[in-house]
Amino acid sequence: MNDYMRDVQYYETDRMGIVHHSNYLRWFEEARTYYMAQMGYNYCDIEASGVMIPVIAVSAQYRSGAKYGDRVRIEVGITRLTPVKLSFCYTVYDSVTGEQRVSGASDHCFVDADFRPCSLKKKMPAFYSELEQRVNKA
Repeated sequence: MNDYMRDVQYYETDRMGIVHHSNYLRWFEEARTYYMAQMGYNYCDIEASGVMIPVIAVSAQYRSGAKYGDRVRIEVGITRLTPVKLSFCYTVYDSVTGEQRVSGASDHCFVDADFRPCSLKKKMPAFYSELEQRVNKA
């Protein structure tokens, strides 16, 4: 599975000239949806199947700041899966130096169109099986 690559945009930086911390959380989402698409499960198609995967918790640990013009590589992994919950881990690296910029995690649940919890294992068994095969294989 390919890592997600991203160029740092100027508008993502703050007065200190580094990426504002809130942007890393957005990058996690971009990397997560890219990861699922690489598995063959585009987020739009997942929602069209009647399943949404909202964030219920997110965290990040900052190591060093990325700057405008940097290119970063984001590794994504799955750390936990149940029929109703899913957890991801992320590590952001400078693509040139390999220096770690940020690590983080996000927790999600599976809900239907009415935002009621649902079992992904029952609603999308093939997708659940694909996720299950990737748990702890970051």
